[in-house]
Amino acid sequence: MKSSDIKLVSLILTLLFCLSTNLLLAQPSRFSFNEYINNEGDTLNYRLLYPDANPLRKFPLVIFLHGAGERGNDNESQLKWGVMNFATDQAMIMHPAFVMAPQCPENMDWGNFNYDEKTKEIQLQPNPSKAMELVIQLIYQLAEKHPIDTNRIYITGLSSGGTGTFDAIARHPNLFAAAAPVCGVGDMSKAASIAHIPIWIFQGSEDPVFDPIISLNMVKSLTKAGAHPGFTQYPEVGHFSWLAAYSDPLMIEWLFRQHK
Repeated sequence: MKSSDIKLVSLILTLLFCLSTNLLLAQPSRFSFNEYINNEGDTLNYRLLYPDANPLRKFPLVIFLHGAGERGNDNESQLKWGVMNFATDQAMIMHPAFVMAPQCPENMDWGNFNYDEKTKEIQLQPNPSKAMELVIQLIYQLAEKHPIDTNRIYITGLSSGGTGTFDAIARHPNLFAAAAPVCGVGDMSKAASIAHIPIWIFQGSEDPVFDPIISLNMVKSLTKAGAHPGFTQYPEVGHFSWLAAYSDPLMIEWLFRQHK
């Protein structure tokens, strides 16, 4: 084969590779684009992963709360970390579920706490944030519209979403079948009211955002209240403990085993 022919073949193969790569990248997300608007006109953008198309079954619902860096209104950023692990082929085969990923609007938070940096005390405020209020409303709407097993509603989140996870279960202790807060903080005084909920807490041992002692104190408070919480603290890890947490098949298996 002439050198010119070899160059031509090489060019064609390169073009085919680029074309196939672009086609793969251009595939639409498995999460549908959605918008929830309540009776007062408040809006919450969210993405929804649908499970197997099987009208004979009801499926779990996973609520995934993103971190502060993914707030906004593009209805896209909330898929950046963690939640895509629920949408792989293997995950959808083994654990078909609805997965709802809302996006917190800019300048809002999932949780409504007072945090004392000196004492490391977290105090849940009487009223939920507007974002959390909308999340809870949306959960009930989804449960009415879709074949969701209300005994298997799970909530998890990272960073401010982990804090939002603690906020949600403290305010609605009978709604969730399990919770997996990742590098978040919660009100230890509420431990007794959430002790019946299976909880697995994840934390980086060198987290510069939330002192790991807060998670350790929450584990102690839950244990004292009669709970049996899971606790994983990753050595030599800062705030990005969610990379390991959501890649852990044991956590995913544990989550979907839980029932009310």
